Amino acid sequence: MMDGTNLNRQDLPALDRAHFRAPDPASLSGPVSRHPPRILLLHGSLRERSYSRLLADEAERLLIAMGCETRRFNPAGLPLPDAVEPSHPKVQELRALSLWSEGQIWSSPERHGTLSGIMKIQIDWLPLSEGGVRPTQGRTLAVMQVSGGSQSFNAVNAMRLLGRWMRMITIPNQSSVPKAFELFDPAGRLPAGPHYERLVDVCEELVRFTWLTRDNASELVNRYSERIERAGQPTAAAPSIAQSRTG
Repeated sequence: MMDGTNLNRQDLPALDRAHFRAPDPASLSGPVSRHPPRILLLHGSLRERSYSRLLADEAERLLIAMGCETRRFNPAGLPLPDAVEPSHPKVQELRALSLWSEGQIWSSPERHGTLSGIMKIQIDWLPLSEGGVRPTQGRTLAVMQVSGGSQSFNAVNAMRLLGRWMRMITIPNQSSVPKAFELFDPAGRLPAGPHYERLVDVCEELVRFTWLTRDNASELVNRYSERIERAGQPTAAAPSIAQSRTG
């Protein structure tokens, strides 16, 4: 067994000591924010009676009851990626909302065994980095799906992969509602039962993870490779969630 106290420069010849920093628990014990968690909800359908939107509506009601501040994005009118410049008003609206958020919910129908194109277009318009700012990095994420058939997890699994790619903290719990057309009532509400209970679980967990991580998000994703990159090609430091709040 190696003893860390005895490691020297010869033991780690590839390591750039100028940018190496051992994780320090003291860096994760700063002031705790007390403002309401800021949650952005995205849905993946343009139908008039969109079940992914109705599921997001139910989640939003719960989040508000749990003390969160919520915002929504309507994907209607959002162009295809690369069809217009990022300066398009809908693209700017989406990116501003992502920067504002401390956590997000993605709610998509399952289409052809995965998330919908409408959902994917929204995610594709969110860059990993833009001018030194990362609109999704370090934010919490909960994923949900609705299906027209039997129970499935294809869409939520695909969104988990995307959440990891977007450097988000995806919570363990998730919601999958099968045969949504049978479960939602005529008023668009999800009645009491196991699927509603799971939705409450997901919202609770998202709020807790957001409380736990939002003040430490910058430290949690402070990467050795990026410190080296910034030193070689100076750019504006990626802001913390607290620094990127817009109001």
